[in-house]
Amino acid sequence: MGEHYFAERPGAASRRRTVDLVLPDLHLRLDTDGGVFSPDRVDPGTRILLETVPPPPPGGDLLDLGCGYGPIALTMAARAPAARVWGVDVNRRALELAEANAASAALPNARFTTADTLDPALRFAAIWSNPPIRIGKTALHDLLLAWLPRLRPAAHAHLVVQKHLGSDSLQRWLNEQGMPTERIASRSSYRVLRVTAPDTSPTASPTPPPLEGPTR
Repeated sequence: MGEHYFAERPGAASRRRTVDLVLPDLHLRLDTDGGVFSPDRVDPGTRILLETVPPPPPGGDLLDLGCGYGPIALTMAARAPAARVWGVDVNRRALELAEANAASAALPNARFTTADTLDPALRFAAIWSNPPIRIGKTALHDLLLAWLPRLRPAAHAHLVVQKHLGSDSLQRWLNEQGMPTERIASRSSYRVLRVTAPDTSPTASPTPPPLEGPTR
């Protein structure tokens, strides 16, 4: 490929196309492009997450960590129209696509930005993510330790992870960090994990690291 989708400003040639996300409760037509994650179809892990995750909280701030061109964030926004949904990614081409897709879908409650511009005081009523597992264990752990403590008390994060990419070991590690984690769904080679916010959250969270790495 020459480069990966995690580049801030991908140099991959533009190759615009459209993919459809069809779920029991909504149908989204999404523009994609070269240099973004899963440009030819909605990623199977993302689809499994969206087909199995419980409804999002009806209000508050919700987060899609590693939003790409927006399928998770826009589903959250459609299912919780009174909530404010944030999509965070390092890839600016993906963020521009996500913003355009939100406008096309008439979902003004979805907003997209880079991690360094998101208000560090925000606390989230839910986090949904297809996280970038292949950035490496240390980088992934740093990423999750930066964002998961920003859940509101008793709130949940839902993560979809392939079994062969370490879903079971990630579940054990999260439990060891004091963040109770259980598997709520298993389909094909994917696991959907529910992480419960720790009992106590720090008064100030560390600045989240950028979403970067070789690939999911």
